[in-house]
Amino acid sequence: MERIKIFDAEYKFMNIIWEHSPISSTELVKLANQELGWKKSTTYTVIRRLCERGVIKNENSIVYALINHEQVMHAETEEHLGKVYDGSLKLFFTAFLQKEKLSKDEVEELKKIIEQYGDKEE
Repeated sequence: MERIKIFDAEYKFMNIIWEHSPISSTELVKLANQELGWKKSTTYTVIRRLCERGVIKNENSIVYALINHEQVMHAETEEHLGKVYDGSLKLFFTAFLQKEKLSKDEVEELKKIIEQYGDKEE
């Protein structure tokens, strides 16, 4: 899947869609106003832009998410690792663990996660 950039304001808007999808565009306008302080025109502009980029679908005034939250989190994580840590997960963990103290339980949990995903074929 091609990388689709979701900007900060769009991400907050997408959280509303993910939570309520499928949702009528009228209800989405109300929620965007309540939760984000957006005017109706702003909401419809963002709906149109996200539709054009293939992030959501607005069909018969019903809005559906075409990508899920996990896909966006994965893409954002990859972008961050690439930009800040030159794609190195090892550098990320080293930097993170220099600042964070982990409990024994957290260390064990991370070890299990690494073992679970460490043997994946490239």
